[in-house]
Amino acid sequence: MSDQIADHIANSCLAVRVRMLNRVITNLYDEALRPLGLKVSQLNLLVVAAKLGTARPTEVCDMLLLDPSTLSRNVERMQAQGWLEVVTDSDRRAQPFRITAKGRALLKRAVPLWEQAQKQAAELLGEQGVRLLSQIEKQLM
Repeated sequence: MSDQIADHIANSCLAVRVRMLNRVITNLYDEALRPLGLKVSQLNLLVVAAKLGTARPTEVCDMLLLDPSTLSRNVERMQAQGWLEVVTDSDRRAQPFRITAKGRALLKRAVPLWEQAQKQAAELLGEQGVRLLSQIEKQLM
């Protein structure tokens, strides 16, 4: 009986498939960005910070569906690299941040590498896969 249960879950679990797809695509982008010492998760934070000007953690967590501790960890690492800086705020708990000049320069240098990864991901997923991902995202958000 337990073999049947294991087989059933192994062959049909949507969470496992989505997580595997996430790892494959994330690794593709991370590998492309590796020469810059950057991960795709960090690139996303640079983009959000560049778009918002002053990024408030709660807003960023909502936008990127991030856990606050994950965001805090990434911001600290990126701050240590000089890519982000924390902005003083009347509410010291808020810890808003913004992209630095060094972060903007990194973002510009990342564009061709990101485009390469984007092309590879699109080829891997195929035209139909890319279209389906967009449709699923719209349904879920």
